Amino acid sequence: MTTCTTADGGDLQGLRERLWAAAVDRDEFAAAGLVLTALDDGMDAESALLDVIAPVQMRVGTEWAANRITVAQEHAASAIAERVVAALAHHPTSLTTPHLGRVTVACVEQEWHVLPARLLAEVLTLRGWEVDFLGAQVPTPHLVAHLHHTGADVVALSSSIPTRIPAAHGAITACQSIGVPVLAGGAAFGPDGRYARLLGANAWAPDARTAAQQLADGIAAPNLAAGRLQIDDLPHLADQEYTLVTRTQGQLVKEVLAQMEERFPAMAAYSDQQRRRTAEDIAHIVEFLTVALYTDDDDLFTTFITWTASILTARHVPAQSLHPALDILTAELKEFPRSIRLLGQARVALDCTAAAAGRHSGALT
Repeated sequence: MTTCTTADGGDLQGLRERLWAAAVDRDEFAAAGLVLTALDDGMDAESALLDVIAPVQMRVGTEWAANRITVAQEHAASAIAERVVAALAHHPTSLTTPHLGRVTVACVEQEWHVLPARLLAEVLTLRGWEVDFLGAQVPTPHLVAHLHHTGADVVALSSSIPTRIPAAHGAITACQSIGVPVLAGGAAFGPDGRYARLLGANAWAPDARTAAQQLADGIAAPNLAAGRLQIDDLPHLADQEYTLVTRTQGQLVKEVLAQMEERFPAMAAYSDQQRRRTAEDIAHIVEFLTVALYTDDDDLFTTFITWTASILTARHVPAQSLHPALDILTAELKEFPRSIRLLGQARVALDCTAAAAGRHSGALT
C-alpha cells in the first residue's frame, strides 16, 4: 500500500486527519497552525490547498450527508477552512508576482458554496495569474460590469448546486456577449461537464489543476458574429413547460403538503420541526424537477431523488415517503409530458435503489 507524503517526507493522510480533528473541534488556530507549519516544513502551497484542505472539506460534506455531524458543525468547519485558506494566502511561500493574464473568478448568482472558487483563485494566483476573486452569489449584471471595467481575459464561473444551472446559463451567455470566454467548473455542471457543454461554456474543468492547465494552454474567445441566444442552446424550452412549471412551484409544494398526510399516515405524528423539514424537502424536489426540465436531463432528477433517499435513510426517515410526493406531483402535472417522464424515471430509480438495498441487507424483495 502506497502512502502519500509531503515534500519533506511527512504523511499527507496524517496531516488530513489532524486538520479534520481541528475542524470538527472548531479549533481555528490549531487548523491554521497545522497548515502553516506544513508550509514552513517544505510543503508547497498548491498541495496544501488541493491535497489537504480540499479533501478535508469534502469529508465534511460526506459526514454531514451520513448524519454523523450536524449542520452547525458543517458550517463551522467550512468557515474554518475559509480562514485557513486566507492565512495560507499571506504566507511568504505563497506570495508570487503576476506574469500571466487576468482572470475573474466568481460564483454564479444564488450560489453560496464559495470554497471551490476560492481554492481555484488561490491556485491561479500561485501560478502567476492576476486574479479578481468576486466570491459567492455574484449577480450577472454586476459580473458583466466588472468585466467591462477590468478587461479580464477569462471568467472562471463556479457552481456547486445544479439548481443554479439557469443562472449559470445567463451568466455564460452574458459574458460571451462582450467577448470574454467562460471556463465553467463545479459539481453543478455534472461530473463529466455535460451541463457546461449544454450551456455553451467555452471550456470546463473538473478540478483546479485542470482549470489552471486549460488557462495556460489558452481558451479561445467567443465568436461574437454568431449572435448566439440562450434558446439556441436549449431548443426544448420552446414547449414552455419549464416556464409554466416554474411559475407554479409554490402552489405545487402546498398541494403536495396538503395531500401527504393522507398518503403517508406517519406524518400525523410529525412535530412542527419535522413538518418544516418535510416542506423544505418537497420544495427541493420541485426545484430539481424544474431544472431537469431546463436541461431535459432525466439523470439530473433521478440522481437527486436517490441522493435524497439516502439522506432521509441516514436521518431515520423512511425513503418510501418520497413515493407519495412523486405520485402527487404526477397527478398535479398530468398535462406536462416531460414532467411526467421525469417523475416516472425517478420512481423507477427509487425502486431500483430499494431493491439493491434489500439484496445487500439480505431482506426479501
